[in-house]
Amino acid sequence: MTRYALRRLLASVPVVCVASFILFWAVRATFDPLAKLRQSVDPTALHRETVRLGLDRSRRPLQPAGRPVLRPPRSPGGPAMTQPTALPAPPPPVPGPPATSGDPRTSRVVLSRFLRHRLAVASLVVLLLLAVCCFGAAWIAPFPRNAQNLLAASEPPSGTHWLGTDSLSRDYLSEMLYAGQLSLAIGLGVALLATLVGTAAGAVAGYLGGWPDEVIMRVADLFLIVPPVAVLAVSLQGLGPSPLTIVVVLSGLGWTLIARVVRSRVIQLRHQEFVEAARVIGASGPRIVVRHLLPNLTGLIVVNVSLSVASAIILESTVSFLGYGVQPPKSSWGNMLTQAAGLIGTSQSYLLYVPGLAILVTVLAVNFLGDGLRDALDPQGRQ
Repeated sequence: MTRYALRRLLASVPVVCVASFILFWAVRATFDPLAKLRQSVDPTALHRETVRLGLDRSRRPLQPAGRPVLRPPRSPGGPAMTQPTALPAPPPPVPGPPATSGDPRTSRVVLSRFLRHRLAVASLVVLLLLAVCCFGAAWIAPFPRNAQNLLAASEPPSGTHWLGTDSLSRDYLSEMLYAGQLSLAIGLGVALLATLVGTAAGAVAGYLGGWPDEVIMRVADLFLIVPPVAVLAVSLQGLGPSPLTIVVVLSGLGWTLIARVVRSRVIQLRHQEFVEAARVIGASGPRIVVRHLLPNLTGLIVVNVSLSVASAIILESTVSFLGYGVQPPKSSWGNMLTQAAGLIGTSQSYLLYVPGLAILVTVLAVNFLGDGLRDALDPQGRQ
């Protein structure tokens, strides 16, 4: 019986504590002299009544309750202790150049925008894999370049030859990787050289204006109306079908687009405050272009480089397919299309689809990468 009573007593302790807490707050709310005043919306009257009753918690610890405050407010008509002095207005901020990708914070924002573009990220991964496989073909390819096995001519895919062999008894996968070296190198070379020439021409035309602008733009218009495939075929016939000739001719035909884009952007920026400030302090024209204008064109230039790679690969493949491009023993993806063109309708027609698929995947990946870079570096251009 004693154990049972002790257990009931311990079980009733929480109930008693809760009931006591509720009773305490009910009594305090009933007899609190400021309960009705706290319901008022006037905080000034609440503070005045709190001070009068000695309940002001903002008083100093050593000041007795019910005494006047240590620092009473001054009377409205009292003399001023000091004469108010108007402070001079702060000088206007010095205008600076727009934020560029060199700022670490801007770089993080650009990276986060790019990572949100899933197609661009996937395309970047695909292009990196292609570049590693093609330019590392000496270590990755199962067979050396142009290695022949006369006993294994025109074989279907197998464990030894994953894509089979061509009519010259060469491993087709190895030839695809070595041919990709030349196709990707031509695309990158054309993109870099055309962007360098176009950026320089567009910056000069946009910054100087006047007759230099007219001359450069009329020359660009002249190059724009020239059919690139015909000019490239004629040049390769006259100068020889070498990769260097392809890069030079395609760069000479492709600089005009980037030049017009850079010119229009430089015209917008050359009247900005930061350019005028640089001109006032004595900066020369080349210094203004290189140090102040070109850093603000980084995003525009990067996007055009990526798009120029795709167009250069397509043009080189087209000319090589027509028979005017790279000649054996060198090979490119366009050259491999020409060699497999006569296999349509046979059991080896897949040899035509493999280089075509490689060109398609590369061009799509480069275009998606360019879209992602444009959205990351110039989000307003997407609208």
